[in-house]
Amino acid sequence: MFMVKIDQTDLSIIILNYNVRELLLNCLESIFKNKGIDDHWQVIVVDNASSDDSVEAVRKQFPQVELIANKENMGFSAGNNMGVKLSKAPVILFLNPDTKVVGKVIQKTYEYLLGNPDIGAITCRVELPDGKLDYSSHRGFPTPWNSLCYFSGLSKLFPYSPLFAGYTASYLDVRKIHEIDCLTGAFLMVRRIAGEQIGFWDKDYFFNGEDIEFCYSLKEKGWKIFFYPDEKIIHYKGSSSGLWSSASKKVDKKVKIASAKHGVDAMRIFYKKHFYKKYPPLIRDLILAGIKALEHYRKVKIWMS
Repeated sequence: MFMVKIDQTDLSIIILNYNVRELLLNCLESIFKNKGIDDHWQVIVVDNASSDDSVEAVRKQFPQVELIANKENMGFSAGNNMGVKLSKAPVILFLNPDTKVVGKVIQKTYEYLLGNPDIGAITCRVELPDGKLDYSSHRGFPTPWNSLCYFSGLSKLFPYSPLFAGYTASYLDVRKIHEIDCLTGAFLMVRRIAGEQIGFWDKDYFFNGEDIEFCYSLKEKGWKIFFYPDEKIIHYKGSSSGLWSSASKKVDKKVKIASAKHGVDAMRIFYKKHFYKKYPPLIRDLILAGIKALEHYRKVKIWMS
């Protein structure tokens, strides 16, 4: 009698890497350190043409990882979509390489997702090294009104107001499990069936903003998105772009400027996709002018730093 081996992969973990070798190795170490004997995980690393020997280091230290070594930087969306093609499980976790897995965060978040069939995607508490919540893991959509309140400082003045703090969603209790509009791509666990319905990551975005588009598309398909704060990861945010003080490495100013431009481009793309036609011409032009002004401001700020 022949025994047929059945692939019992429950979760595919996809990590997109770009020039953060040591952080990537630490991230992988934290995954396997906290992986239990009953956890049937597939771990995939997609490298976007790093120049810091990331590929060689992963091959040497983590031979069990499935590796895709791109010859060029394809961006966040295209790179992650390559990982999806290699994935096997009905649930996929997109995890940043500049993160550290803590305890049973993957297992507990996975269990909650499976126990609630109306949830399409979920994130945990994504914590910065100083213990503060990474706001990107718990937010609303950047509608023109929400964006105005955020950049004008109204959301800080009225943090507990749904009207003024719509983007930061600070009026919601981050100590409790609840539905949100938007999570972060640093820890995004999604049902494959939900991801397939939206085509996973939108390639119009090169870097930044992809997670907002991802969540917006899921909501349009009727899926819920949840914030699960009972478990956490640590996020050394900005380690590739250099745009955040939580980054664990210094980044050249040219890289910072390019990253800032991608971020503003993402705002422009999202606005044109979902809100442009909803406003009269004068308002449209004012919003686009505001986005352009923000781009110049961020570039000057980086050069002056």
